[in-house]
Amino acid sequence: MVASKVVHEGWMVRCGRRKIGRSYIHMRYFVLESRLLAYYKRKPVQDAVPIKTLVIGGNCRVEDRGLKTHHGHMVYVMSIYNKKEKQQRITMAAFNIQEALLWKEKIEAVIDQHQDLQVANGNKYISFEYKSGMDNGRVASSSDHESQFSAEDDEEDTHCALVRRKTIGNGFPDSVFDWTREMDSELSNQDINNQAFSSDQKEKENNQAFPKKHWRLLQCQNGLRIFEELLEVDYLPRSCSRAMKAVGVVKATCEEIFELVMSMDGTRFEWDCSFQYGSLVEEVDGHTAILYHRLQLDWFPMFVWPRDLCYVRYWCRNDDGSYVVLFCSREHENCGPQPGFVRAHLESGGFIISPLKPRNGRPRTQVQHLMQIDLKGWGASYISSFQQHCLLQMLNSVAGLREWFSQTDKRNALPRIPVMVNMASTSFTSKKNQKPQESSDQSNATGRNSMMMDEYSDEDEEFQVPETEQEAYSMSLQNEVKGTAMEEEPPDKIDVSCFSGNLRRDDRDKGRDCWTISDGNNFRVRSKHFCYDKMKIPAGKHLMDLVAVDWFKDSKRIDHVARRQGCAAQVASEKGLFSIVINLQVPGSTHYSMIFYFVTKELVTGSLLQRFVDGYDEFRNSRLKLIPSVPKAPWMVRRIVGSTPHFLGKVVDCNYIRGPKYLEIDVDFGSSTVVDGALAFVNGAIPNLVVDLAFLVQGNTEDELPERLIGAVRVSRVDFSSAIVPKLDPYTYT
Repeated sequence: MVASKVVHEGWMVRCGRRKIGRSYIHMRYFVLESRLLAYYKRKPVQDAVPIKTLVIGGNCRVEDRGLKTHHGHMVYVMSIYNKKEKQQRITMAAFNIQEALLWKEKIEAVIDQHQDLQVANGNKYISFEYKSGMDNGRVASSSDHESQFSAEDDEEDTHCALVRRKTIGNGFPDSVFDWTREMDSELSNQDINNQAFSSDQKEKENNQAFPKKHWRLLQCQNGLRIFEELLEVDYLPRSCSRAMKAVGVVKATCEEIFELVMSMDGTRFEWDCSFQYGSLVEEVDGHTAILYHRLQLDWFPMFVWPRDLCYVRYWCRNDDGSYVVLFCSREHENCGPQPGFVRAHLESGGFIISPLKPRNGRPRTQVQHLMQIDLKGWGASYISSFQQHCLLQMLNSVAGLREWFSQTDKRNALPRIPVMVNMASTSFTSKKNQKPQESSDQSNATGRNSMMMDEYSDEDEEFQVPETEQEAYSMSLQNEVKGTAMEEEPPDKIDVSCFSGNLRRDDRDKGRDCWTISDGNNFRVRSKHFCYDKMKIPAGKHLMDLVAVDWFKDSKRIDHVARRQGCAAQVASEKGLFSIVINLQVPGSTHYSMIFYFVTKELVTGSLLQRFVDGYDEFRNSRLKLIPSVPKAPWMVRRIVGSTPHFLGKVVDCNYIRGPKYLEIDVDFGSSTVVDGALAFVNGAIPNLVVDLAFLVQGNTEDELPERLIGAVRVSRVDFSSAIVPKLDPYTYT
């Protein structure tokens, strides 16, 4: 067997469901080497045989599967698999999210090393062979010895082939209106070189494609700032107030606060004064769950009935280490109206947990808690102070979090994992003062310090710049933007009148079922001197022209659309033009594809774009970026989508098809549980969204900078019913 250095090892969790329906949860010892991931029943000694192995290479990916509940315990699950052979997969879990993030970081570092090695060796794909002890030459990329173990572990490995997640009914409720202020798409005129701003403020500004929405400070209470949204809500019921949020600083890590916020056990009574009872209705997937929640409101309880909620909760972790937890009311067949309670409607709500710089060696985190709720009933309709009082009581949970961490040392002991009681096993009574059922906490024996990990961040790239080259430059950013537009410019303008797609172009602001070209200056990209100052500049003019957009649907996923006769890519090829076709595939019972056709007269030889087009998949995955922005959408949708650049090839599976005069990129959003869950959450709101998308190839060295957009598009209020079934040959389906 090939000798390999151990990168990381330790006890982790294996969990799943057996064929007979019973779930299991076991501790297994995992060992990560420079070329191999394996796990054992016990800590291995020399010549120990693993239960299962997986060869780690540049084609592997770590998939975040979120939180799962097994035997009442919540574990953080992730799956490592080979993108070319997805049946080669190992699933592992941890009781502690910090432990899971540490393993994820170690495994991704090994994968990145193999990708860098492939880059250094050009187009050659490097495979590592592990031969069995019999030395029969057989490649061992998965378990070679699983049959030697008990049926218990056979059932573990059988469950390892996980299926694609299911959606949550119809996704985000269609009745949710746009309650936010439309953000101004023009860039701020303030001087980005103003030295009064700190470097952290500049970095945060560079990450924003649009300015933040405005809130008005309503009051300061319990050390919190309470804000009210500057927006009239005439379309909402009288009992539903404006959105309000509380902002405070908690001296704890994001992971510690996140675990506490996600809990629905007895510990919540210690920091949330509006909590009476909570239980799990349905666990949809690792990032989405439907919960039942009883509110403890102290506004004349003798006369006002208590309130309860049934809502969907979705969470995600951003590249900067922050967490977003979102709430929205949802009806569920197993959670109907309860006797003695008025069912309130949660229009929108959630937590934003963002890391701050430590102070005096202690971690600091900013916590934002937003709520927009209709408490229903006569009290909310006729007494305005009732709504205000109850909303402030719920927002005060941020102060409760701050005090809980400042007055307890529990977080320094063993990691807490919340336990939730399934609603189906709980009998509800009509008593108002029913004592909540308390549950025990599961602890992991190996706690670790919090890890601040940047998974696919655009801001944490390392550049090898010699010190002799780190000299000051005098070129202004305005001249740099102008010079950027001069590089790789097409010699002549393309006549777009000969191109067409089934989704029409409409440049009006209030158009529906249409698209238009988005101004490149709405997006910020790396400047010429990004290696030195990390500054970003408006992107300017696009490298390619967007000539058509198609909106397709079918019962199967639609691949390789550029081969369709009469499509924009075929028309461009006939005219001697080159196309980049980006096919965004949205999974579901009906599969949808939105296809963008970018065209240019020719590729500049030796340019970054030409090297991307003619490169190999690992290079493309490490460079292709998407910058999203949602200028008009509910707050929750904007939080899910964000405006941070993402490496598409690292987040989801991308299939690259190189034709004679085109490159097609099929982006499978269904390949990522996180992305698939986010799409399901906002599914119902899509017909009311205005979305900006910009595509570019990342520049890493000074000769590849400044960055240029391949193209940018604004898609306005596209309805699913407007998609058509394309006429494709059978071999274009999968």
